[in-house]
Amino acid sequence: MGTAGNCIDQKQVIPDGEIIQEPRDREIFEEMMQKFSGKKGVPMGELIIAIGKSLEGTPYVGGTLEKGDDEKLVVNLREMDCTTFVENCLALARTIKSGEPDYDSFLQELQQIRYRNGLRNLYPSRLHYFSEWLLNNAEKNVISLPAKGFGEIYPNRVDFMSKHPGSYPCLKAKPEFVAEMEKLESIISANEYYFVPKEKIAAIENLLQEGDFAGITTGIEGLDIVHSVLLTRVSGRIHILHASSSAKKVVVSDEPLADYILKSKTQTGIMVGRPL
Repeated sequence: MGTAGNCIDQKQVIPDGEIIQEPRDREIFEEMMQKFSGKKGVPMGELIIAIGKSLEGTPYVGGTLEKGDDEKLVVNLREMDCTTFVENCLALARTIKSGEPDYDSFLQELQQIRYRNGLRNLYPSRLHYFSEWLLNNAEKNVISLPAKGFGEIYPNRVDFMSKHPGSYPCLKAKPEFVAEMEKLESIISANEYYFVPKEKIAAIENLLQEGDFAGITTGIEGLDIVHSVLLTRVSGRIHILHASSSAKKVVVSDEPLADYILKSKTQTGIMVGRPL
């Protein structure tokens, strides 16, 4: 399992029996390494966006991590949802930056990013709520949380998963996990978070950087974030690069983030993470 920290100190090979993948995933990885391995010196944010744009057109598929209750490491570079798109781009970039651009390093990076403190155990060990994903990856020195300097306190109260276990196949199959999720939700809700309200995004666009992550916050009770995206500049404005459920593929938005989010009645702002 991975260890916390900006780098994975000891490479521990994850056994094949603990991985769910297809041969094409390793092929895509090798293609990405060939394409970007000479870009180690490029700033992390720029590298993440270059990788993300190379994945434009990749099909959007929801629920790609829901593969049973034994929580194997799922690798899927063929199809992605909004969170796995962000995770894959970050893991690929960190693998290139590590100086060891091999598949085992990528698997370790992916596990480090996706799980609380980098430790994959059972279903509750995954960072299901993106607010905790941001906070825990900041604690692991994978990202920073710049909105603390220009945002506002976000009143984060999560309990959607424990209140709606029937919406999650693993919680439905393993009711004993519901109580554990409820405890985790209490811990998550007790932490401090910062966000930028949607009506203020345009005013702070100059403080956002290429390759930042944004979690789009919501007014839906019990949820923190409804969509995770990468931020990229188009003609001087911040747009989003994301796995879109409406477009059914990875795309760059036609309109700036500030305009995109203002159109929604339930989206309230953004939390921001910055890759280190």
